[in-house]
Amino acid sequence: MSRSIYLALDFPNWERADQFIKTNRLHGVPVKVGMELFYREGPRVIEQLKENNHPIFLDLKLHDIPTTVMRAMKNIAQLGVDYVNVHAFGGGEMIQRAKEGLVSASNQPPNLLAVTMLTSLDQEAMNQELLLQGSVEDNVLHFAQLAKNNGADGVVCSVHEAKQIKKLCGPSFQTVTPGIRLENSTKDDQKRIATPAFARENGADILVIGRSITRAIDPYEAYMQAIKEWENGNES
Repeated sequence: MSRSIYLALDFPNWERADQFIKTNRLHGVPVKVGMELFYREGPRVIEQLKENNHPIFLDLKLHDIPTTVMRAMKNIAQLGVDYVNVHAFGGGEMIQRAKEGLVSASNQPPNLLAVTMLTSLDQEAMNQELLLQGSVEDNVLHFAQLAKNNGADGVVCSVHEAKQIKKLCGPSFQTVTPGIRLENSTKDDQKRIATPAFARENGADILVIGRSITRAIDPYEAYMQAIKEWENGNES
């Protein structure tokens, strides 16, 4: 299995998630645990996934005052996940304190990611609803630089900004990209999407794929197709 493709476990409870993994022979694949599953099951779901050797991205997008985020990260660090994230909108001090919390609580702290701009947002929503001026790319690059300058290990971003982020922040700064869709998959509520092949060509380090796999007729084959597209650049 590819360690570069994280399967989004967007299920309402552990029973459904566990059944999906077992039924589709996806034991040990990297997984993303988001708000829906974690808020229902709590740390228990992380413990169960770790028992089955799943690398884990805990996607909670923390965004609060710096001290609160730091204290939360101290607890998260002890779960032993591989990646955690905050919203870059929280500012430089919040990102710094998040990193402080992780490092102070674990000898092997998770990688800290900062969310630049949700892939459900497009230019119009960014300008008119969030009142952020300029292009999506300009704002994403600003938040990526802010994240790096304050201790983050990488960002969560659209594939479409990954290459520019690498140029700005350096090759070791990680780009984790949701909004990945296999060929013939629907866009749903994502606006800035791409295929695994395009993601690889455009500088993504890690892909997060959900509905293209979890809603596929054969999820195991869909996961294998994602690996094929990622590793071979084959979009056919």
